[in-house]
Amino acid sequence: MELVFLFAPGAGAPSTHPWMQRWKQRLIQIGDVETFDYDYMRAARKRPDRLPQLIAAHRAAFAKVRAKTSGSIILIGKSMGGRIGCHVALGENVNGVVCLSYPLCGGGDRSKLRDQVLRDLRTPILFVQGTRDPLCPLDLLESVRSKMTAPNFIHVVEGGDHSLLVRKKDLAKETQNDVDQRILGAIATFANEVSKQRQQ
Repeated sequence: MELVFLFAPGAGAPSTHPWMQRWKQRLIQIGDVETFDYDYMRAARKRPDRLPQLIAAHRAAFAKVRAKTSGSIILIGKSMGGRIGCHVALGENVNGVVCLSYPLCGGGDRSKLRDQVLRDLRTPILFVQGTRDPLCPLDLLESVRSKMTAPNFIHVVEGGDHSLLVRKKDLAKETQNDVDQRILGAIATFANEVSKQRQQ
């Protein structure tokens, strides 16, 4: 069964950013990978577009992928890209969503939760979250997950920041590559499960 990841960037860096490119190369080990940029990025503007425009751009990228495959499509995104992927999944037939560092707290403010789309979601979702990510305290995410209807899973990166990077002093005998390979394994397991459900 063909598997395609539609990989969306975070708010601050386009798909050409080294972080995005590194993860694209890892994901290629699991399936095909398509990346895209939001309109404001292509126009070299710093400020993200409003939510409806972000969703429209993401849906347009999804439509291009869907036109090329009848296989499984998983929306994966860094931070904002994952959040917008959740919005797209509300109205499109996707197999799963993977959020690399979901930005649960707007501006890091615990009182400004971006959780409604998660509560509305019905598509299986995997959260990959670092324990040092100020935009997504794990206690708040666990509270939201307990109220979600969608099948939801989490892979916790001990010591990981908003880019899932672990400080050298926290790596002990490991390397960042070891951490990243475990993340990739969690994504592969999730992708395999949701793709099998499509075939049933």
